[in-house]
Amino acid sequence: MKDSLFAILALLSALAAAFFFWRFQNQVAADAGSMNLILTIIFVLLAIAFGAYYMFNRVNRHDEIHITE
Repeated sequence: MKDSLFAILALLSALAAAFFFWRFQNQVAADAGSMNLILTIIFVLLAIAFGAYYMFNRVNRHDEIHITE
């Protein structure tokens, strides 16, 4: 369950990053878009971190089965 949580958090962070990037692109005022860009960068980094943690926890998690066994 813990591994699935990191996968879900990675997906939610990616969706939030896409949403804030969309808001950044559709801003009319030049000053209002900077916060959306900062949030986009933060959520992209979170998506990468959660995704990497999810993937690296799954690698070599179980004992290897050798041919001689």
